[in-house]
Amino acid sequence: MTRYLVGIDNGSQSSKVTVFDERGGVVAEGRVPLRPNHTPAPGVVEHPDDDLWDSIAAACRIAMAAFSGDPAEIVGVGLCTIRFCRAVLRADGSLAQPVQSWMDARVSGPFAAERDDVAFVTSSSGYVTHRLTGRFRDAAANHQGVWPIDTDTWRWSDDPRAYTATGMRRDQLFELVDPGEVLGHVTPAAAAATGLPAGLPVVATANDKAVEALGCGLLDPTTLLVSLGTYIAGMSVGTRNRTGTDCWTNFGSEPGRYLYESGGIRRGMWTVSWFRDLLGPEAAAAAEAAGERVEERLNREAAAVPAGSDGLLAVLDWLAPSDATFRKGSLLGFDGRQGRAHVYRSILEGIAMTMRERTDAMAAELDTTHERVVVSGGGSSSDLMMQITADVFQREAIRMVGDGAAGRGAAICAAVATGVHPSFAEAVQAMVVERDRFRPDPGNAAVYDALRAVHADAAAHTDPLYRRTAAIVG
Repeated sequence: MTRYLVGIDNGSQSSKVTVFDERGGVVAEGRVPLRPNHTPAPGVVEHPDDDLWDSIAAACRIAMAAFSGDPAEIVGVGLCTIRFCRAVLRADGSLAQPVQSWMDARVSGPFAAERDDVAFVTSSSGYVTHRLTGRFRDAAANHQGVWPIDTDTWRWSDDPRAYTATGMRRDQLFELVDPGEVLGHVTPAAAAATGLPAGLPVVATANDKAVEALGCGLLDPTTLLVSLGTYIAGMSVGTRNRTGTDCWTNFGSEPGRYLYESGGIRRGMWTVSWFRDLLGPEAAAAAEAAGERVEERLNREAAAVPAGSDGLLAVLDWLAPSDATFRKGSLLGFDGRQGRAHVYRSILEGIAMTMRERTDAMAAELDTTHERVVVSGGGSSSDLMMQITADVFQREAIRMVGDGAAGRGAAICAAVATGVHPSFAEAVQAMVVERDRFRPDPGNAAVYDALRAVHADAAAHTDPLYRRTAAIVG
């Protein structure tokens, strides 16, 4: 009998539910976009109404409708949700107010009750766990940010000062569960809403970046993962709970293992989409008439542009960092040679050079060497982006089978919890399959090696200009 596992990936833009077989093959999936965030006041960014649960339930129904096997052969579901979110609940587990997005200013500070009927404060995974199981339990490893958690023990702190600092009481917090352990079981009401079998074990995972890393097979400290999503980050793993300046430490997706994350790009692949959309419907129509998507046409055109984009340099501060709010993104070096393909390629090159700089700093701080680079996220679907990454990092860039690494990582946790695979290492070996590799081109690598020093210096030269323009036009 083939056993099946469900991975729930509640991301920044959509909820995706995938049914995997025990070898990691995708057999059914459903995806439902999230509604636009509700922003009623500066700093307030909320998921409207009950959007997280509604989108997950709808995506589950789509996946289960597409599943042609026996539902009795589905043995577990792993739950992965967006990190840094905060859910405020009544005593019965219902939302007292909309779920606060990771972009909401309130989640970066101590909790302050805004209503009289608040009984619990939890993460988005805690809220969805309650909707699925009726239990007041949550994934320990999804508590990134302002929580009174002991990062050595993965449990709530014994220090009263931690509760004072976070504004939370111990009785307001859910019971914590480690990755790869059961949170509870799908209730009949949740089964009716989602189509998942009643009684199915719901398994704890971790924060979404750590789960994505697990779904890419990241178990070796010498492997670097570059995640090309809305937020771009470089990640590696280890067993030390450490602090630093060039990387920060998250809980990992395996008990006792930590995820190290480099500085990132806050509007990473979003910038690529921004440029695509600037071209307007005419470009999309022209691509469609030729049997292409506009992204495919841009990649094809940009592949014909030489490395370095004929001197065009992209500096990717389309969303300014919090310590330099005046900063803007830049496209430097226009002359008569460049067209839209140059702009597109320069953005991809800017992403790769920025991440090389930031992951090199992380590796130095961790006193390690990254011997290979795995690339995930939507940006990894571009062969051109993969080749540029290989050339800039001067390492083979590896792409795994499938485009849903977080969902796969969630299913891996479910496989361990239910005994489908006896360990995380064996589950990864069975369920994560390499798709292809891109080897560095020596000539292009030499160009990028020289350009990286220029790219790293660009902000120091543009910052004085942007300080002045910010004072005039904001």
